[in-house]
Amino acid sequence: MKLLLKKDIPSLGIVGDVVNVSAGYARNYLVPQNLATLPTEANMKMLASARTEAEARRQVRIDKMTATADALADVEVTIEAAANTDGVLYGSVGPREVSAALREEGHDVTTAQVRMHDPLKRLDNVMVDVIFADTIETKVKVWVIRSKAEEGDGKPVEEKSWSEEQEEVVSGGQEQGRERRPRDE
Repeated sequence: MKLLLKKDIPSLGIVGDVVNVSAGYARNYLVPQNLATLPTEANMKMLASARTEAEARRQVRIDKMTATADALADVEVTIEAAANTDGVLYGSVGPREVSAALREEGHDVTTAQVRMHDPLKRLDNVMVDVIFADTIETKVKVWVIRSKAEEGDGKPVEEKSWSEEQEEVVSGGQEQGRERRPRDE
């Protein structure tokens, strides 16, 4: 079924495009949501100015994505992660961490734009794809290093909870060899 789009729809078209879609998609979604109408001459003339505005917005968006991709061309980001002595991470580094590191450096990159086959699970450096559109993409070098809290002896620094610190203060004056018994209440 041929329809005239009234609004931009990702992966389908922009305002004023005549698209061929299935009858169910048209009947159940596009027409009831007021996203499309029948492609008559009157409707096409009515949407002509909206189409030129949509094309201008699209061009601005493409220019912005191209500028961002060019700015990312030789960028390297470093992500600190907790790892054991063999270099295996306790967690993993995925698109969320990569996009956060890029945003910290001032680049406008979303998690959906960072494409990785698998999350990183070792201390390593890899090239990660950043895809803005079908034709606009770049690669970013990602370094995964051991977090600074672990660099001293290779073991993570154990933080004590408030209750453990208080227990040390209370039991600090007692002899080391004696066991501490709970009080009867």
